[in-house]
Amino acid sequence: MSPQRFIATKQHRRFVEFADAVRRQRTIGICYGQAGIGKTLSARRYANWHKAERLLEEWGPRDDSDFPIYAALARKRTVFYTPTVLSTPRQVRDDLTGLTVQVSACIDEHLINTGELQTRPRTLGRHVELIIIDESDRLNATALEMVRDHYDRDNVAVILIGMPGIEKRFSRYPQLYSRVGFAHEYRPLSKDELRFVLERRWPKYGHPLDPDDFTDAQALAAIARITRGNFRLVDRLFTQMERIMQINELNTITDDVVEAARSTLVIGIT
Repeated sequence: MSPQRFIATKQHRRFVEFADAVRRQRTIGICYGQAGIGKTLSARRYANWHKAERLLEEWGPRDDSDFPIYAALARKRTVFYTPTVLSTPRQVRDDLTGLTVQVSACIDEHLINTGELQTRPRTLGRHVELIIIDESDRLNATALEMVRDHYDRDNVAVILIGMPGIEKRFSRYPQLYSRVGFAHEYRPLSKDELRFVLERRWPKYGHPLDPDDFTDAQALAAIARITRGNFRLVDRLFTQMERIMQINELNTITDDVVEAARSTLVIGIT
């Protein structure tokens, strides 16, 4: 997705409630939903990964400017992880261990800076309370068993995010599935939520969205029909709309602009 100001939708709020419950009860949760509706964005936001990812990737000497990132990680005590397509169980284990140690070290720094901790603990990783695994459809049976064993040994909550049907696939692994405490379906944007999102993007193109204006109402209806509340498609559609408007020196979004933008996209829904 292109960089946009984050918009807290109802679905994001529900994901936060779900993740808080999983973390609080130290259980395993499953989150599933269609591609492109915001699951990953919500999970990254929950874990404050949008703030911490660069620091964790470029691990090295730190300075005072990193203190706000330590504080953000300490608030949620969560690791966000996406396995690669060809990740082996050993790689998944090593990646999760490394991220857990890094996040916990950052939380240690925050606790020392605030005086809540006097010395660094000998046991690394003890501050992490939740691990969110995105694209968990990529995990094979051995990797899932490794995640389950990690949950049992370290008492760390886990959220597995994937496509619809993932909850049925995991039911074939009784050792894992018996530990699932919550299942959450992440839904596309409702009509009201879509309007809420569009109201915050429309002013960029010259004027606020006015549903009572016939031109705006037509464009709004076209966007709703094309995207069906799919967050990623909304973003892709607006990227093409902006390009078309610049080429044709237009300053008003119309249903013709929307349809022209749609014709340039390869999308799986009509």
